[in-house]
Amino acid sequence: MKPHEPHTPPPRRPDAPRIPVPTQGPRTARPPNRGPARSGFSRGEGRGPRSSHGGGRPSHGGSAPNPRIPAPGAKFRDQSRPATTKAPDDGEPKLRFVPLGGLEEIGRNCSYYEYKNVIVIVDVGIQFPEEETPGIDYIIPNIAALEARKQDIRGIILTHGHYDHIAAIHYLVGRLGNPMIYTSQFTRAMVEKRHEEFTNAPKLRFETVTGGSKIRIGEYFNAEFLNIEHTIPEALGFVLKTPVGNMASFGDFRLDIGRDGTPKNMEKFEKLGQMGIHSLFLDSTNADYAGHGISERIVEENIEMLIKGAHGRVIIGSFSSLVDRILEILSIAERLGRKVALNGRSMKTNLEIAKNLGYFKDKKDVIIPLEEINKYKDEKIIVLTTGAQGEANAGLMRIVNGEHRLMQLKQSDTVIFSSSVIPGNERSVQTLTDNIARQVDEVYNNKLLDIHSSGHANGGDIKLVLELIKPKFVTPIHAYYYKRKHVMKLAEEVGISRDRVKMMDNGQVGLLGKDTFTVTDEKVPAFYVMVDGLGVGDVEEVVLRDRRALAQEGMVVIILTVEREKGRMLKSPDIISRGFIYLKEHHELLEEIRKRIRAIMTRVPQTQSMEIDYLKTLVRDQIGQFLYNKTRRRPMILPVIIEI
Repeated sequence: MKPHEPHTPPPRRPDAPRIPVPTQGPRTARPPNRGPARSGFSRGEGRGPRSSHGGGRPSHGGSAPNPRIPAPGAKFRDQSRPATTKAPDDGEPKLRFVPLGGLEEIGRNCSYYEYKNVIVIVDVGIQFPEEETPGIDYIIPNIAALEARKQDIRGIILTHGHYDHIAAIHYLVGRLGNPMIYTSQFTRAMVEKRHEEFTNAPKLRFETVTGGSKIRIGEYFNAEFLNIEHTIPEALGFVLKTPVGNMASFGDFRLDIGRDGTPKNMEKFEKLGQMGIHSLFLDSTNADYAGHGISERIVEENIEMLIKGAHGRVIIGSFSSLVDRILEILSIAERLGRKVALNGRSMKTNLEIAKNLGYFKDKKDVIIPLEEINKYKDEKIIVLTTGAQGEANAGLMRIVNGEHRLMQLKQSDTVIFSSSVIPGNERSVQTLTDNIARQVDEVYNNKLLDIHSSGHANGGDIKLVLELIKPKFVTPIHAYYYKRKHVMKLAEEVGISRDRVKMMDNGQVGLLGKDTFTVTDEKVPAFYVMVDGLGVGDVEEVVLRDRRALAQEGMVVIILTVEREKGRMLKSPDIISRGFIYLKEHHELLEEIRKRIRAIMTRVPQTQSMEIDYLKTLVRDQIGQFLYNKTRRRPMILPVIIEI
């Protein structure tokens, strides 16, 4: 699985430091009683929500209060773990581990290790927008704690090429001092290709590594890399050798499961057990799924079976980042004598990178332009497309809606969803599936047949890895809290006590000694930094609040034309409603609003010059209260005063 799930960020402390680009303020939930009428836009006045980029998530409108955001002043603590404390002062220097993202969501993966004056960062990913962030393109890690110390950053390790691990690098690398990036050749190509779009960003510096590479990073760190199974080529794990012990992380990983369901190639994990691992930072995305994952061989066999049985075109929706799956589908097509057309810019880009790096030979006799599909019989065509998550502007959605300029669905088509559903996208995927089912007879997803295997280890796989490595401490990462908490149960089953499983949240600081791991009371800023168009960090909570209010309640614009000297109203007020009521069907309500405005104007002193701000406040408050009494809704009230 990859792309990513929405999550609600922690509230920002009023005294928290800020990075130079403005970031958002406190993110607090709106109480059920929504309070007074909205007073209008603040920053970003006049801007409406934008849709997210193709390949990202559909942008949403307003949302109900999120129960995971505590009300101001509320304090919650996980009762299964002791309260955080100060690390014991034994005189030994400590290794600091600080997660900046990825521990309360899936996405925005970023953390760093620090020993004395040397810092190593691991991954710099994005998170896609959620209901609480309407109009936002991406959410990126908050680097306020790092920016002031960029001279101490010795390197960035990128574990693999998925956007939730690499795609914030373009926005932040300059603010981090443009340190050396250590990653595989494939991930480097992915980053460099996207970096071409960022003409003002500094040129990136890379040192390419492979499984088995050993690199010294700064004065205190040595990194040893190992190949990891995932859904994208050249995914890497690493052991970071530090003065307090060996730290191991696999980024996102799964086990290589054989056709018979048995995990294969486990020697690398056995070797780590022999090295002695102080702390294992463990991908927990599928920790709550029992047993082992599905073999990719079974997935490939099932996809081939469906293609063989199809009597017309086969349309396969998947993630463009599932490069290994795409390459296998190309091989299946070649064996079955079918042509493959690609639909979606990101899918074409990733396949071009794979071809340039030698992952497959140029299959000119297999891959054809989408424009040429009508030159072949339907039973000879496979279309690989992005958009399996129901994204509004992605390729599959445009085909289904009849908006694609080159193809439309036919009843004889077979549509295959070879991807998982990202949590939060269930409704959009279901709607997409229903719309497809209205037009074709054959629709398949992984609930009906094993045609997708996740890129993340299941609970049984995690348990096996823990048993082989036997780390002193385990820190679950890359998932919601519930999923990470499940690692605690798995660890207990292999003899690792609960107190050695360290549950952390974004922004918390862990101090590691040779035989200790303490989650302290210290915190660094980890609240959301949002990318909206060309702006990075300039959409604050107050802007999002206005966007949510407009989406949930609508707005009413009241235009008053008044005489400047006497404050007398010169004409009947003009009233414009957007997203609140349909004016043509509510004449009585409109007249009542006008009567109330006339009554307000009679109370304005006629003997002195009119105070415009006072009049706006009067209209806003009284009309807002009147509309609430009548409709139990609180639209945003925008008074406009024209003086003549």
